[in-house]
Amino acid sequence: MSKAAGRRPDRGYALYQEALERIPGGTQLISRRPQLYSPGLTPPYVSRGKGARFWDLDGNVYLDLMMCVGASILGYADDAVDAAVVAQIRNGTAFSVSSPLEVELARELAAVIPCAEMVRYCKGGGEANAIAVRIARGVTGRDKVLFCGYHGWHDWYLAANLESDEALDSHLLPGIRPQGVPQGLAGTALPFRYNDLSSLEAQLERHRGQIACIIMEPARGASLPAPGFLEGVRRLATAHGAVLIFDEVVTGFRLALGGAQERFGVVPDMATYAKAISNGYAMGAVAGRREVMQAASEMFISSTYWSDAVGLAASLATIRELRRRDVPARIGAFGQAFQDLFNGLAQDHGVPLYATGLPQLIGIGYRDLAPELRRPLKDYYVQELTRRGIFGSLSVNPCAAHGDDELAEIEQALREIFPLLRAALREGDWESRLVARSVDAFRRQVG
Repeated sequence: MSKAAGRRPDRGYALYQEALERIPGGTQLISRRPQLYSPGLTPPYVSRGKGARFWDLDGNVYLDLMMCVGASILGYADDAVDAAVVAQIRNGTAFSVSSPLEVELARELAAVIPCAEMVRYCKGGGEANAIAVRIARGVTGRDKVLFCGYHGWHDWYLAANLESDEALDSHLLPGIRPQGVPQGLAGTALPFRYNDLSSLEAQLERHRGQIACIIMEPARGASLPAPGFLEGVRRLATAHGAVLIFDEVVTGFRLALGGAQERFGVVPDMATYAKAISNGYAMGAVAGRREVMQAASEMFISSTYWSDAVGLAASLATIRELRRRDVPARIGAFGQAFQDLFNGLAQDHGVPLYATGLPQLIGIGYRDLAPELRRPLKDYYVQELTRRGIFGSLSVNPCAAHGDDELAEIEQALREIFPLLRAALREGDWESRLVARSVDAFRRQVG
């Protein structure tokens, strides 16, 4: 066990109590709330990070399986990326005119992303999706959007729950109240089901001539596209004159250097990026075909910090390192080894959990387990990972800093944890085993 085993992050929780008084919700990203993991054990704050590990305010070190929800694809404080950023900082970060890095990065993106003929920049995935939807509405002159997946927090998306409070249940999470979203947006964002072309076709027919775009995650968590699904979406979008947008905030640069569109061979009209594009520095991008993107030149889509040189330098360095180190293949190999290890041990110990999905983007699901047992089993698994100095939950985002040593550490922890899970399932004595239970908040669907 690591030195984090058996220790509480007390200094972190003292600060978190103050944060709850000063910051609504306590954190800026919902998935950083410790209540989602093992409250009282999960560290609320990090003091520093390097590679695949971070340290909390109490000096405990953790092996991270989440890696900043997938953003730190190279690992924390990557030397090459940080050196590029430091060099740029010394020359300045934001100016009254543009940095040539904007054009340099646009060239790099066009070289690796199949649909990228033109690009616009921003600072995050939600912004990128909002920009893409705005462009699609502008170029088509239509208002309605069909969506499948999680696409951020902006009004255009949460408007789906204005007409039905269940529209986002399987895309974001149940119980989302669209507070603050104008009622006039009701009926403008409409869901369809993943791997179900008939649900998409029905929406297109029901709203014929009114759909500006189809925006979707090409791979949803642990769910992979069925044969012909993405090809069918492409065909329907073209037939109905709708712009096809792939939300590659999660899949971009991870499934392949060119993202899901390279991996699956289906090219959208636009695609959105953040997370792995810059290894943890604030950066996002919208890339697309010229005839679609050109419309943005006449639209008011503008922000001072979208072209700050730190994000541009970080993105350039990250993409070049991803290529140089062949990171998609590297994290795929680690992810496959993790899946094989996890599934073998789960089967050996009779624990109804399984690791699934593409090895670069792993989800952990339940196998033949009663719904009322899923939460305690997950909580006990996360608790025991945390006690052994491993930060994780029901997803794993491999990074380039994960290697043989990290896999061996994971194996040792799982060999200790799975017998505990099996005993808890047999005895049903969750209350005596669980230090604390997680609470409902943001959690992506797992297949």
